[in-house]
Amino acid sequence: MRVTQNTNYDTIRDSIHRSRSRMEGLQQKSATLKKLNTPSDDPVGASKVLEIRTDKVNNDQFQTNAKIAETFLNNSDLALGELADIVVRAKEIAISQSSGASSNEDTRLGIAEEVTQLFQQAVATANRRIGERYLFSGYRTQTPPIDAEGRYQGDDGQMMTEISKGVFLAMNVHGIEAFNTNPRAQLDETRLQRAPASGSPEENQENINVFDELQNLRIALLSGDVDGLRNTLERFDQLHARLIAIRSKVGSRVQGLQSMSQSVERHNITNAQLSSALEDADMAQVVSDLAKEETIFRSALASSQKLIQPTLLDFLK
Repeated sequence: MRVTQNTNYDTIRDSIHRSRSRMEGLQQKSATLKKLNTPSDDPVGASKVLEIRTDKVNNDQFQTNAKIAETFLNNSDLALGELADIVVRAKEIAISQSSGASSNEDTRLGIAEEVTQLFQQAVATANRRIGERYLFSGYRTQTPPIDAEGRYQGDDGQMMTEISKGVFLAMNVHGIEAFNTNPRAQLDETRLQRAPASGSPEENQENINVFDELQNLRIALLSGDVDGLRNTLERFDQLHARLIAIRSKVGSRVQGLQSMSQSVERHNITNAQLSSALEDADMAQVVSDLAKEETIFRSALASSQKLIQPTLLDFLK
């Protein structure tokens, strides 16, 4: 086979071109600190990195949802705690005024004013909101759940939020559940009235409403109804127990949110480690390879200088 000057030139050119391409790739890795700069560098690894990035975006949104839900639940817990304190104070008033020996008409009239203030405080607590969204209105977040007369204006909607892939949690407690000892009866009073005696205990159980009971206490004080005052004692006990139970449910949801948030955070850390292993360059290896490639490139240039020697014939062409 005949080896011409053009053949030598093509061989040297291709060798220098390949060496320069490898140097450019190493220099890019050194500048970006990434060994995966284009999908062609590692198609399988690039696909996995894109999946990890998508997963992180989703997890960040789940974390945001969890924080919003936790804020809602924590504020709901505080409001329920205040309602429980109001119920306790109302029971103390009922106990102190249910004995004819320790109270009279004048003291009951004065205490009735305090009960009025407790009722208004309970309405304000039930109408608490975050921004423009009321906590206890269900889906009707723009409507105050309790009006000035103590009537509920919301619904029984539960706002579900996704805190992990396929995991949903209710971020609110609607007022029907929070302000009544028997929410089912409150939802359907007509059905409760015509329920047969063989119905479930929950269906036959009398419903007690926080605001109705405060009004009953006030009326009993104004009318001097001692028996009515005594009848409110057990009702306030049931209301207090109900509020404690709802607070326990809210606390369980908050605990679940925190556990899920920690799980998502650990998942993000694992993904970050995997992404780093696939994407980040080993700088010690890159520097070593770059120095080696520079030596090869200089050797190729020196070899080409000796291999292609100009002759007199080249100048005459």
